[in-house]
Amino acid sequence: MSNIYLDYTADTPVNPEVLDYFCFVEKEYGGNPNSHHQNGLKAKEYLEQSQNNLRQLLNIEDRDIIYTSGASESNNLAIKGYVQRKRHFGKHILTNPLEHPSVSAPLTFLKDTGYDVEMLKVNKDGKIDINDLKNKLRDDTILVTVMAVDSELGVIQPIEEIQETLKDYPNCALLTDATQAIGKIDINLNIADMYSCSAHKFYGLKGSGLLIKGKDIVMEPLIHGGTSTSIYRSGTPAVSLNCSIEKALELSLQDLDRNYAYVRSLNETLRQFFSQYKNVEINSPVDSIPHILNISVKGLNGNKMQELLNDKGVCVSVKTACSVEGMPSRAVMSMYNDRKRALESFRISLSHLTSKEEINEFENIFDQVINNVS
Repeated sequence: MSNIYLDYTADTPVNPEVLDYFCFVEKEYGGNPNSHHQNGLKAKEYLEQSQNNLRQLLNIEDRDIIYTSGASESNNLAIKGYVQRKRHFGKHILTNPLEHPSVSAPLTFLKDTGYDVEMLKVNKDGKIDINDLKNKLRDDTILVTVMAVDSELGVIQPIEEIQETLKDYPNCALLTDATQAIGKIDINLNIADMYSCSAHKFYGLKGSGLLIKGKDIVMEPLIHGGTSTSIYRSGTPAVSLNCSIEKALELSLQDLDRNYAYVRSLNETLRQFFSQYKNVEINSPVDSIPHILNISVKGLNGNKMQELLNDKGVCVSVKTACSVEGMPSRAVMSMYNDRKRALESFRISLSHLTSKEEINEFENIFDQVINNVS
């Protein structure tokens, strides 16, 4: 049976160089960075140098870096920590239906505790409606969440325009989940107030991530227990894991343009292939990132399509890996207002590791599946 992995948006395989580097740091810098002896100081110095390198790689010299276990923790810390500190200024939060569950779930939690969480409209191109944002902003709005790239459709959001809209609201911060952007496209991480990401989305190790924030952003920590690499997250710093983020980013960014162009060619090949099927609808707008291609097959539930493809050795996703099973895609619903189309949708996600031979084989398998269920 084939083994064709087309779910790189959910997870990327760790780069062997990253894994080797992790092992090297673990062996050479094994002291506790909080300890005031030579091994601890050696580990602390190495981690600080890695963090400086990370700032240079991402061009964020004037921003704070908080190491976390991944984007889910980063989003929870950003959301809960920031609104807790700003609770005396208001309880109004603006979000949108494209957000990852690690954003929407803590917002639901806050809504249940008395916060006013309001949904922004999404235009037919998948982008946030700026006029709707302007109309819904209030003096007591303290947080807006808009992800840089939608994880289901690949839509690139106008973060700079959104941040500009918030300039007259000094108590309102913009949180941008950049998980599907960093390591894939060129992104300026100095615009929004806070950015989150996970290393395993750019060929790093699972269990590691970042929250990048402006120095003027103050939050209440979720984890208390003493100073670590940041006052906002206590605990013994995971030196090797944190340093591996820098290595993963270095390797991803050095071939960014070449990898992007290659993935774009694969995306165009698939779009042309799907255009021959009358019962296939492409949900991802043409200006989405090429790494994500969301489609719907009329008359075939997305979960069923995933099952049929999996039986033939093809890995794809229905919605995001963290979503509730059996529910229609909120992203597709928000764009097309079509529950059936949303239920029939599934996501193909590509990488520079995806071979043209794999795409050819996938096309043959897809054609077999479609013909067998027709």
